[in-house]
Amino acid sequence: MTDRTPRGLDDLAPLAQTVLDALIAAGKMVATAESCTGGLICGALTEIAGSSAAVDRGFVTYSNEAKTDMLGVPAELIRQVGAVSREVAIAMAEGALARSNADVAVSVTGIAGPGGGSEEKPVGTVHIAVACKGRPTGHFHCWFADRGRKSIRLETVQTALTSILNAVS
Repeated sequence: MTDRTPRGLDDLAPLAQTVLDALIAAGKMVATAESCTGGLICGALTEIAGSSAAVDRGFVTYSNEAKTDMLGVPAELIRQVGAVSREVAIAMAEGALARSNADVAVSVTGIAGPGGGSEEKPVGTVHIAVACKGRPTGHFHCWFADRGRKSIRLETVQTALTSILNAVS
């Protein structure tokens, strides 16, 4: 691991605090839509006291059915392009924004491993999207080194938090 790779959620606390401070200063609320991180983004934010001033809700949509039921991601879209895709990440973020009181929503979908990867989508492939009211939805396609499931998930959380911060700043 590099010095910049978080080793646990505690390593992400300063970034989470910065994100919360930026959201509060902007008068904005955030929602998360998480697959491969299983709620860690929302968990990193809500670990901070006072986070209720900026966190509206988190959707943990690990299964394809949950993505469809909770976020309105079309099942046909998932069948066509796969759950780990740009299109699904965008649909997740936009669904979270539409189904919350948030001004900003971040979504993540990826392959944290150790299995589940393919030549086209290896372990460490993650799609992140950020939807903001009144703005086009942004998308990031990440390839994190396969240093283990925990590392991929934590790097995803770090990148998602940074994406929220960039969207608010």
